Amino acid sequence: QVQLVESGGGLVRPGGSLRLSCAASGTIFSIYTMGWYRQAPGKQRELVAAVTSRGSTNYADSVKDRFTISRDNAKNTVYLQMNSLKPEDTAVYYCNAHLALLRDSWGQGTQVTVSS
Repeated sequence: QVQLVESGGGLVRPGGSLRLSCAASGTIFSIYTMGWYRQAPGKQRELVAAVTSRGSTNYADSVKDRFTISRDNAKNTVYLQMNSLKPEDTAVYYCNAHLALLRDSWGQGTQVTVSS
């Protein structure tokens, strides 16, 4: 199983930026689809963005043109650059590693709070 450790969360004002990082270990990182999910209080966990092993990306409509997911296979790390943050982006953000036929791996989560 993949071990995932997120970092980079915090408190930011509306309109601000944050970059989340997720470091992976225990596997061949480059073959996994990596994703960022978030869960706000009282809501279901939702996909924010994902990047495949080939570098293809997809985003939730709510974050398109504001968030960018990227990966550095040499560092076994996936990033989520979040710009123009809004209060509704407030949530716990989780890193996910997915490979067909295997159970997904999850990080412990990092809190992002957007508030003035």
